[in-house]
Amino acid sequence: MELLSPAGNIEKLHYAYLYGADAAYIGIRSFSLRTRADNFHSEEWRRIEEVKGNRKLYGAMNIFFHNDDLRSLEEQSDYISQYPFDAFIVSDLGAYNVLKRHFPDTPYHLSTQANCINLEAVKIYRDLGFKRVILGRETPLDDIAAIKAAVPEMELEVFVHGAMCLAYSGRCFLSSYMAGRSANQGDCTHSCRWMYRVLEEKQRPGEYFPIIESEEGYTSILSSKDLCMFDYLDQLKAAGVDSIKIEGRMKSLYYTAVVTRSYRKALDQLEDRSRDISPVPQSIIPYRDELFKISRREYSTGFFFGKRDADETTSTSYAREYTFLGTVGRQVEPGWFELHVKNQILVGQEIEFIGPEVLFITDSEYQLYNQHGEAVQQADHGKEYFIRPSVPVEQGYIIRAVT
Repeated sequence: MELLSPAGNIEKLHYAYLYGADAAYIGIRSFSLRTRADNFHSEEWRRIEEVKGNRKLYGAMNIFFHNDDLRSLEEQSDYISQYPFDAFIVSDLGAYNVLKRHFPDTPYHLSTQANCINLEAVKIYRDLGFKRVILGRETPLDDIAAIKAAVPEMELEVFVHGAMCLAYSGRCFLSSYMAGRSANQGDCTHSCRWMYRVLEEKQRPGEYFPIIESEEGYTSILSSKDLCMFDYLDQLKAAGVDSIKIEGRMKSLYYTAVVTRSYRKALDQLEDRSRDISPVPQSIIPYRDELFKISRREYSTGFFFGKRDADETTSTSYAREYTFLGTVGRQVEPGWFELHVKNQILVGQEIEFIGPEVLFITDSEYQLYNQHGEAVQQADHGKEYFIRPSVPVEQGYIIRAVT
């Protein structure tokens, strides 16, 4: 199965590929359902060509298009053509027609926003010329297997990790109503995650539902759990899934790298073993554990095994056990590296380096230097620094610490 990772900007794209993605998906400004991600614009396509190499890149054009949006898409077709896209992700058939006129030979993937969840719909999209369907998150595993058996020529992609939405296929008006920012135009405020004090339903006057996200036992009826299918990749493969997708273009490069690496290890192990009844072999348990070291909500299996798990909301906010501190840049001389700081680092603080092939290495004996090469006791975001670790590291390693 293909491992498909999110990239909200060029830096995240680089780390998605570096940490094991076969393919990545990005948005073009104005046409992506993640407008608060940096997205891609101006001449960033030049950088992408350098970063991409022989990996795949998919362009998400998955907003719901109005007439003005379609005209803008027509006008920007020459600009879009400069990106080395291996496929377009679209949900709107009008946008599909516009793109098809300008890019007749590019493969097309149906976005999950189109809410394709049955085999007859898959047949229709096949006949329209789509190469792949990104199934709606509401599709159970048994139905996925049935769809693949009925339409084996169609590639099937499913989300396996990341945020879920309380609305059907993300078609939610809550954000637009409460904040004037439409989720269906890529500008969701995640109003369902906000901390509400009380909720009263019209037919139950005086009956209030406590939905504060806290440790005191309050419940939530709006905030969905996160999806995690790490333990069930063998079942997805058996069902005929061609590509597994990680959600999170708006999340940090640390999230992108850690989650991508964990699923990369699991997929590689799945390909290597022929007879292993253990759903989670011992060799990849440490990488499973890494999924609990990112900012996350409670995990669930979504709709894959029925509605019950998906219908249960979470009563807790994000869990964050580790803080992303920065990344290791190029080596300027032996043992001396550029340091790209995301959060403050203090000399003597115990930190961990993680790499594409290194689970983590602990270090508390490193030294920090400012841009003039002078020793300093701390490094702050927004300034230039160097680091001399006491353990072996490489360019591209990520630095974190226990929160």
